[in-house]
Amino acid sequence: MDNSVAARFVNELWDSSIIPDSFDPDWEAHGHMEEAVAMLEKWSKQQPIKGMTVEIVRLEGRTPILFIDIPGQSDDVVLLYGHYDKQPEFSGWDDDLDPWTPVIKDGKLYGRGGADDGYATFGSLTAIRALQEQGIPHAHCVVLIEGCEESGSFDLPYYMDLLGDRIGSPDLVVCLDAECGNYDQLWCTTSLRGNLTGTLRVDVLTEGVHSGTASGVVPSSFRIARQLISRIEDEKNGQILLDGLHVDIPEQRLEQARLAAETLQQSVYEKFPWAIDNPSPGEPHDELLLDNTWRPTLAVTGAEGMPALIDAGNVLLPFTTLKLSFRLPPTCNAGETATIVKTALEADPPPLAKVSFEIESKMAGWNAPAVADWLEASMHKASNAFFGKPSMYMGTGGTIPFMGMLGERFPEAQFLITGLLGPKSNAHGPNEFLHIETGKRLTACVSQVLEDHYKHRA
Repeated sequence: MDNSVAARFVNELWDSSIIPDSFDPDWEAHGHMEEAVAMLEKWSKQQPIKGMTVEIVRLEGRTPILFIDIPGQSDDVVLLYGHYDKQPEFSGWDDDLDPWTPVIKDGKLYGRGGADDGYATFGSLTAIRALQEQGIPHAHCVVLIEGCEESGSFDLPYYMDLLGDRIGSPDLVVCLDAECGNYDQLWCTTSLRGNLTGTLRVDVLTEGVHSGTASGVVPSSFRIARQLISRIEDEKNGQILLDGLHVDIPEQRLEQARLAAETLQQSVYEKFPWAIDNPSPGEPHDELLLDNTWRPTLAVTGAEGMPALIDAGNVLLPFTTLKLSFRLPPTCNAGETATIVKTALEADPPPLAKVSFEIESKMAGWNAPAVADWLEASMHKASNAFFGKPSMYMGTGGTIPFMGMLGERFPEAQFLITGLLGPKSNAHGPNEFLHIETGKRLTACVSQVLEDHYKHRA
């Protein structure tokens, strides 16, 4: 592949078609799943890719799938994955930005869901087109874009069963829904944490009572909830106290975290929008990466039973409900973890209180198989060609349920899990953006990997 020709083609297509078509200012995307998948279908069908078929696959009561089949010059299969659904917008956007009105500023495209990961369909097809434009062969490619990833991919197994024969047995999976440690090189995700969510409810009364009348006799439901959480988490440092939620970290992942920390340095923590000036966590950079990718954590992400501040009177609350979100190590068994947490919270309840923990979802993490020599060489080659620096490995603190499903279905497959969710891109939060130049370079890198995959399998 002529890298300069490929880069020029990718840049031109991003500027002329991908950015205008995928982020139409008149498209009111919020909740409009049909409009989103129809727009992707329309754009895909406009691409002059040889032999390509584009189809929206539907199962009653489930979010539709965009299924794209592209024959290649071999029967080997590459599966390229992304999703078109988005989390609801979050408050706090800057005055000149809006989640549903795209704005390009300083080389970044601001808007909800661009990097997470509205670009996946465009990037996948552009990478394939870049090869075909130069007459370079590639394997049979299947592009699968789902509409349920942000809700846990609970619709996806049904489509995998339905489309299994058409997908075949991929020996390479390319996922464009992951993080990047910086915008200066190609990053490959080696692991993903699992996720356990549930609601902890503490009841002490059947209705609110004047706090002066009842306090001192009736316990505070919030205090009881806080006491229960202390069974699980050390409130001084956030360490999870339940042994069953910890795993042994593989030696290779420890070394990869060390190398990534040497590259990223302070950006390991400076990438976040801290409320204080000059934050400086006490742990070494590699330990912070491991805390974020291989160790369990707990966050309280919602609450009920507490009135808004303006409505809060001197009333002892009858109940407190907290939404708990656990991030689990990649190799932790999510089902066993759910039982451990539920038992820890519900066993031996404090006096005068009724306690329940209802599990909402449990998703396993994922740990990549050993990277094949050809793929490692290809990633370095691509990163050096289009970024000018070698590729890097990193774990990711989030969850992509699809990866766990694929790992079980195709245990022999190789994985290139990468993406544009870099420092301050703020997926799911305010001022979310897509780094345009990195998107272009990443697309070209995927082209290089697809070429090398064909050569390796030939």
